[in-house]
Amino acid sequence: MRPSTDRRRHADVLEISGLRATVLRALRLLVEAVVVPTVLLAVLLNVIGTTASILVAVGWCALAIGFRWLRERRLPGTLLLGSAALAARAAFALASGSLLVYLLQPVLGSVVMAVLFLGSAALGRPITMRLARDFVHVPAHILDRHGVRRMFTEVAVIWGLSRLLDVALNLGFLHYGVDAALWARGLLSPVLTVLAVTACTFWGWRSLRRIGIRVKVTAGPAARPAGA
Repeated sequence: MRPSTDRRRHADVLEISGLRATVLRALRLLVEAVVVPTVLLAVLLNVIGTTASILVAVGWCALAIGFRWLRERRLPGTLLLGSAALAARAAFALASGSLLVYLLQPVLGSVVMAVLFLGSAALGRPITMRLARDFVHVPAHILDRHGVRRMFTEVAVIWGLSRLLDVALNLGFLHYGVDAALWARGLLSPVLTVLAVTACTFWGWRSLRRIGIRVKVTAGPAARPAGA
């Protein structure tokens, strides 16, 4: 009877490795790929013009990628994705000759994200469950629990609502002009993202505790998910 009890207790522990390093790395990537280029664009827009300021923002991303490659001999996928998205937005903005196009593209992206997360929650197949398995090894017997699936659904709703709030925030500041919208996109949107991540993390941790699953955070390197 004792071995069975021990196995049950072990099964109710979800271990997450390298959380602190992962969070710091994510914040650094957010600053490099979103905050700095947007702030550069906002500061330089009225100094050197729209075209030159967009090129400086893209040049910053290229510099960040080059520095990372020389220093670490590897490139984070998030940095590449963020830089590619910024380059695509810049290309559309330069082709259209309008900075409004540059600002509206991430707003449309937030709309798509909101529909994706809220829609998956409404269908009972939260996308947060798939995303979690990309970063954390979650045993199948834990995923099969009804309370765990409900938690992932609730987190998907929280994140979807945060994206709708991001849309409202950016459109609201755009009403006051391009400069205000740029500052909102470069500073307030990242803050909102961090707050949304914090809210999702707290809600998930709280929900897991309520159904008897203990989250154990270790300082070691992150475990590599199966099939990664």
